[in-house]
Amino acid sequence: MEKKATPYLMRAVVAAAFGGLLFGYDEGVMSGALNFIGHSIKLSSAMEGFVSGGIPLGAVFGCLIAGWLADKLGRRIIMSISAVLFILSTVGCGAATVAPVLIAFRLFGGLGIGMVSTLAPLYIAEISPKDIRGKYVGSYQLAIATGVFIVYIINALIANTHTLAWNEDIGWRLMFYAGTVPGVIFFILLFFIPESPRFLISNGKSDQAKGILKKISSDTSENIKKEFDSIQETVAIENKSKSMWAELFKKGVRASLIIAVLCSVFQQFTGTNAIGYYAPIIFRDAGAGVNASLIETIFIGLVKVIFVAFFMGLIDRLGRKRLLTWGGFGMAICMFLLAICFDRSSISKAFDFFIVALTVIHTIFFELSWGGGTWVLISELFPNKIRARASSIASACLWLATYVVTQLFPIMLTSLGSVWTFTIFGFFCVVMGLFIHAVFHETAGKSLEQIQRETV
Repeated sequence: MEKKATPYLMRAVVAAAFGGLLFGYDEGVMSGALNFIGHSIKLSSAMEGFVSGGIPLGAVFGCLIAGWLADKLGRRIIMSISAVLFILSTVGCGAATVAPVLIAFRLFGGLGIGMVSTLAPLYIAEISPKDIRGKYVGSYQLAIATGVFIVYIINALIANTHTLAWNEDIGWRLMFYAGTVPGVIFFILLFFIPESPRFLISNGKSDQAKGILKKISSDTSENIKKEFDSIQETVAIENKSKSMWAELFKKGVRASLIIAVLCSVFQQFTGTNAIGYYAPIIFRDAGAGVNASLIETIFIGLVKVIFVAFFMGLIDRLGRKRLLTWGGFGMAICMFLLAICFDRSSISKAFDFFIVALTVIHTIFFELSWGGGTWVLISELFPNKIRARASSIASACLWLATYVVTQLFPIMLTSLGSVWTFTIFGFFCVVMGLFIHAVFHETAGKSLEQIQRETV
């Protein structure tokens, strides 16, 4: 029977998941700003990709230090630092007057985004009951989708209510400045959540951890005590291994790390962020104007929010393996059809509509599977002792793949053309579906400690 969430648990999950909104806001802000930024800051095609890729590149380093810092200082304080970094980045990007300054602040913000993308799903997994853990970790993806939706609306409002000259001078800066609002909200919310009980137990604060477990769980006192004892037992076993690297490369854990890293890379090679960053350009090339393409991306943002909500309802019922497998194959079909659509010397209005439809369907498959599913897997595959640092490695690989795709996508479109670009992404979608079907063992409905015991 599914456990009910206590109000205390819900507040903690909502606050931590809100960090995903920062991620989503950044994912969408460049799709609007890129249309106007070139007037104030001259950018070549390669430089344009580097500006868009500044956040994911910075996030690689943010991920790598997040796990180590979180094990030393706690999950909550590092998430607070990530909020501050994001706020400073949005202000700096909005005020930039030359490309190097803009890139520097994008990298700076990437540190914060990398930290929160590692720790928010991990924190939610560590405080959530096993029966609803997938749904609650999925709330992080819902926050990402909500952030994308909000920034698409902001981009469209700014672009469609002012002149082109105003947008080229001021409008794109306001798109960045607006990001300070979710950054400040996230920072404030973190003051009202507890530290992870698993982190507290690992650091000898068992009494404090026991009190938090009682507040976040609606289960019986006997079952709460069993969970507490199970966590203590696994922590005691882990403490016998003095080397984090020795623990990380144990036979079973090593396999989990490989799965997490490959899934992280695969998530980006679905092509979703390439479509997300450059959706207005894709729509514009398909026949829409600049402002019309921005309005069309609002619809994509709404689709993201709706279908992440469906994902949250399905992930614990259908399981991770089934959703990820079906999602991979579904996205592959969309990418291959997009390649066929772009294999034309001129695009008719009917094909314009079909291209937009395929982009939306691809987004639906992504949000029902790999969008939130990847964060769920990363957050639950590793033992308590190394969960933060192992998650850092997987998350860093995800952001490195994000950077590669963001940097290469405009170059691929120019040199290879749309047909081969979408065909390549479709091929990766097929591979990832086959990979999950072949090697992944279901984790739905199992406690983190049970997953750990089965792994090692």
